[in-house]
Amino acid sequence: MKVYIAGKIRSESEREFLEEIDAMCKSLGFDSFLPHRDVGIAKSVDDVQKIFEGDIIKGFRDVDIVVAALDGLHVGAGTAWEIGYAYAKGIPCIGIKTDERVKDAFEYLSAILIGSMQIVESLPELKERLGEFRESKL
Repeated sequence: MKVYIAGKIRSESEREFLEEIDAMCKSLGFDSFLPHRDVGIAKSVDDVQKIFEGDIIKGFRDVDIVVAALDGLHVGAGTAWEIGYAYAKGIPCIGIKTDERVKDAFEYLSAILIGSMQIVESLPELKERLGEFRESKL
């Protein structure tokens, strides 16, 4: 089973959080796709085609579930796009928002994002949901 890990990747702390999610996924037996690790980070508009093809065309190949990091004042544009793409393809998504409760972040997350996925508020809760998903598919 393969998990696509979506989230903001501009700061070192954002990447470290995604890598923590990645390690958890691997501990549960998932293969993973982590965009900044597996494709890289766009440094200029010249990198757009490489990033899009790597992240979306190749990265979403054979994905069973998406985990989306939602921390911060706003969800990243790429993250929001990946959530929508997964939804359109019928791929389930679990959001994780650890910096505030979902009901307190309603105006930042939007009804569309909240309505499109289950959102957990901690890494242990994410681990539990991923384990349940994995068991349901075996």
